[in-house]
Amino acid sequence: MIGTATNFGQIDAADRSTGEHTVLIGLSAAIVSVQEERPRVLVVRRAPARNQEGRRAERDGVADALPFGNFDPLSHRTLESGLRNWVQEQTGVQLGYVEQLYTFGDRGRHLARPGEGSRVVSVGYLALTRTPLERAGVQWRDWYMFFPWEDWREGAPPTISSQVLPSLQQFADAAPNPEIRAMRHDRIRLCFGSCGRGWDEEKVLERYELLYEAGLVVEAQRDRGAVPPGEPVGPLGLSMVFDHRRILATAMGRLRGKIKYRPVVFELMPGEFTLLELQRTVEALSGVRLHKQNFRRLVEAQGLVERTGRMSHKTGGRPAEQFRFRREVLRERPAPGVRYGSGRAIRPQS
Repeated sequence: MIGTATNFGQIDAADRSTGEHTVLIGLSAAIVSVQEERPRVLVVRRAPARNQEGRRAERDGVADALPFGNFDPLSHRTLESGLRNWVQEQTGVQLGYVEQLYTFGDRGRHLARPGEGSRVVSVGYLALTRTPLERAGVQWRDWYMFFPWEDWREGAPPTISSQVLPSLQQFADAAPNPEIRAMRHDRIRLCFGSCGRGWDEEKVLERYELLYEAGLVVEAQRDRGAVPPGEPVGPLGLSMVFDHRRILATAMGRLRGKIKYRPVVFELMPGEFTLLELQRTVEALSGVRLHKQNFRRLVEAQGLVERTGRMSHKTGGRPAEQFRFRREVLRERPAPGVRYGSGRAIRPQS
């Protein structure tokens, strides 16, 4: 049986009494904008759902959530049209670029314990907007508040060497057998670039999943009662309700990869911009610094932009030439992205 609910976590009493297995289809949106060189995601403050006994499924009262709601098969022609309709109604944001990410349906996603009531299958989306609107009940947060280990623009984040790697080493060493221990050490090296491996900025989800499995994020301790094997660690970034931080990690990794082969970054740019503004936006999203002259040559050589003949005086210093996106490039070749390379050359400390 497939149904809908007015809000996730509100379970119809008839479902419980009859024992029917109900699947609710929900829509979750990671809505991203870049302002003042900070990548921001739209969050709403939500009181979590209650379980059958009326207790809060979340222990911290009100928490950050991605905008989410239910799919109504009677009034929504498609999943995406439903997403656009209720996002605009709930947040005031009229979505432009939207793409589907993944379907999230793990048992126990929306309740304190698995098996209590309806099963929620949530379809996650990535959406981009140029002009974030302010509205009561919603807030734009820097996405590095949720993933502080992902911002390498000023060098390796201190939390990696002080908290993340020592705790993950304890997690690996606590493995029940040598094979699992070796596998965990390999994952640490692959995800966090330790032991001489380079940092791969696209592996956002893989890093979060590893921290979750190790019990190092609040969501793991809340959802599964997982406790880290070593000394307790402080909060690793802000938590979110349900599995919304996992959905956001998926969106971050997708966007970081996609800007290299599709011109989606221009969905976040104004009609006219300087090449430095474009570079700072790419850096904000990728979390790594880029060489200014190399970036300029790459962007111009790829035919992504064209000169407007106007100058920008925003900084108050030397005027900078303004450019605009060349939409013709979409017809000229199949993968016109900002091929800035990768942060793999960055070597975090072991």
